[in-house]
Formats: sequence, structure tokens, C-alpha cells
Amino acid sequence: MKTIDLAGIAAPNVVLGLMRIEEMSDDEVRTLVGTARDAGIDFFDHADIYGETLHACERRFAEAMRLSPSEREQVTLQTKCGIVKDGPYFDFSYEHIIESVEGSLEALQTDYLDILLLHRPDALVEPDEVARAFDELEASGKVRAFGVSNHTPSQIELLRRSVRQPIVANQLQLSITHAPIIAQGVAANMQGLWQSTMLDGGVVDYCRLNGITIQAWSPLQAGFFTGVFLGSADYPELNAAIDRLAGKYDVPPIAIATAWITRHPANMQVVLGTTNPERVAGAAAGSAVPLTRPEWYELFRAAGYQVP
Repeated sequence: MKTIDLAGIAAPNVVLGLMRIEEMSDDEVRTLVGTARDAGIDFFDHADIYGETLHACERRFAEAMRLSPSEREQVTLQTKCGIVKDGPYFDFSYEHIIESVEGSLEALQTDYLDILLLHRPDALVEPDEVARAFDELEASGKVRAFGVSNHTPSQIELLRRSVRQPIVANQLQLSITHAPIIAQGVAANMQGLWQSTMLDGGVVDYCRLNGITIQAWSPLQAGFFTGVFLGSADYPELNAAIDRLAGKYDVPPIAIATAWITRHPANMQVVLGTTNPERVAGAAAGSAVPLTRPEWYELFRAAGYQVP
């Protein structure tokens, strides 16, 4: 498993997301996590809203795993806060951040979070309130590092005006078939190409310039929760290319989907959402597959993007 430096952590470039484990048994959770660990994944992504009730998936993880203090030190636990399902929808207030973290610590049965992300932007954010919450959580040892998800460069800059801690990660949707954050840079200033329109302020380049790790969520989704592209009849050319490369590198096709992201020089992390242990192991096999430039661009074009 290839690793990257994330807030001083030697973090794997493939992460296991746990948003769908609420209904799994203890044995099923342990098998899933154990498979991930065997593949070199010791980094687990949560959020307070994952599950039918608040903190449900965090609680399910802790109840199933029952980590000892030494076992807890061997894994990286990341969670997110800021989305309020039933309204007011997004809340980055001091009170909400503190309350959410306290709930996550209790649910995860841990004294600290390795990383806390702000979960999607809050249009009513007051950076000074975020800074106050971050300062308190850091000083108390309850959170060791901080980041965001789905934020543009200007939204991060607004936070950085007040927040003194480094923003270490930005979790963004990215897959071969959902890659506007990369595609727009390839077609920059090309008249008539939709992908030349830069809607996010150049977030990939911004993150690279500022040492912010991009965490790619929904790495197998064709679009915004529209189903996976692997094996889909909607992407015959792409799947043919994936299958050929899977044969060349002696890995399952899912590993090539991972490798397309991990090959990028931004040193991104792939956040898996599957609860299938076989898929976790297969995806992890793509961590260090050395796709060539021609192979990477072949997949890019086969997914429907244009290379002028």
C-alpha cells in the first residue's frame, strides 16, 4: 500500500469509508475492517450524519471493533460535521461543531479524533466561530488535525483568514467518469468545450499549491449517485480499456479505477464506500499500479472527456 504524508501521518492512499455499516453485524464489520487492514488500509472515514440516526455508523463501528487503547493508536479515525439533515441543513457554528465532536468521541469510544472535516460548505459560515471551535478542540487534545469537504479555494481562503490550524484535506467527488475538477484544467480556455468552464476556482491546483490532500469520494460512481461505471453498458469503451489494463497489471478492474486516481501527482486518497470485503481488497490493489501517461489519458478519453 502506497502512503502519503497527511498531517504528519503516514496515511494510505486508499481509505475505507463507513457510511453504510449501520445494519451490519459485528462479525460483518470486523470482516470488512479486517480485510481493509490486511490490504494496508488503517484509515477510516466517518461522519456524524452517517446512518439513520445521528452518529449511528460511528457507534456501530466502535461497538463492533471494541478497540483497545493500543489498537486505537494503530488506526486513523476521521469524521465530519456540519450537515444537519432535518434543518438548518448546514451549520458551522461554534456550538454545533463542539456538540458534534463530543457526540462523535462518545460514539467512537475514543478520546481523540485524528482528523475532523467540515462537511460541505455552510453559506452562513462565520470563520471566527470555526476558529474558536478549532482552537478549543486542538487545545483539549480532542482533535489533532482539521480539513474540509467539497470546498472551493475561495471558501478555504475565507476560513484561513481566521483559522490558524492548517487545512490538511479537502474531500471532493472524483472518479474516472466524474472528473470535472481535473477535466476543466485539460481544456482550459478552449472555446465551446463545456469542460473548459472552471466552476470551482481550480481546486486541484490550489490544493497542490497549499499542501492540502484531496480525498476522492464516490470513486466508482458514474456521476452523483447514479450507479457505478464498472461493467456498465453505458461505458463500453471505458470498460474495455479498464479490462485490458487489469489484465496487463494482473489486478481486478476495480483496481484500475483506483489507480486512475492514485496515479495523479496530487497524491490523492481514494475513499471507498463499499461494504463488500472483496471489493475493498480489489480496490486496494490499485494503490500503486503505475499507469503510464498514455494509459491514464486513454481512460480519461474513454470516459467521454476531450483532450484538445
